[in-house]
Amino acid sequence: MKQTSIIDIISPVMVGPSSSHTAGAIRLGLLARNIYNEQPDKVTFKLYNSFARTGKGHGTDKGLLSGVLGLNVDDTRIKDIFHSELSKSFDYEFQYLEDFNRHPNAVDFIFEGRRNMKISGNSVGAGEIEITNIDAFSVNLTGKYNTLLLIYKDVPNMISRVTNSIHVNIASFHCDRYAKGEEASMCICLDGEINQKVIDFLYLIEDVYMIRYIKKLES
Repeated sequence: MKQTSIIDIISPVMVGPSSSHTAGAIRLGLLARNIYNEQPDKVTFKLYNSFARTGKGHGTDKGLLSGVLGLNVDDTRIKDIFHSELSKSFDYEFQYLEDFNRHPNAVDFIFEGRRNMKISGNSVGAGEIEITNIDAFSVNLTGKYNTLLLIYKDVPNMISRVTNSIHVNIASFHCDRYAKGEEASMCICLDGEINQKVIDFLYLIEDVYMIRYIKKLES
């Protein structure tokens, strides 16, 4: 049984009125920023359902942008982020949508730049979040673990070659693919940390297209 902490009960220290619409939005933005890991030219934020209907009043739009800009939940600059110099780092726009197939507090981040990437996630309450899709690959990222993300060609022995190189206990493991022999994803949540030498070695593996080492978010 999952133990409930005092943080779960009272929610995080944050700027804004709502843990799901504000703190969750900021943490989603931070995690999406860490996954993309490049300077974008433009970010489109697609807010769904409750996020779309009440997001402006709860500061969801400010939170999402602030997270992508690298601000944490207790940063006072969030309140005036639209008028800050930091907000001029890239172009951005917000779109507000209804889709009963999506979570009530769902968002898509559309990153455009040297590499284009779509990241989808949900704010699930009390500041807790989940990233569910990256470029149409199914993933399960909560920001609670250091995570190794790989995009690669679906070939035999790829999983064993990667996991045998890590030497850190694996907390969870998730794979997805477009089709047999085509692009695939590997999402490995770790109990510890890996160093740059491991990442450099993984880049030497043939048919690995992208690697991201995503540090866990601050509590």
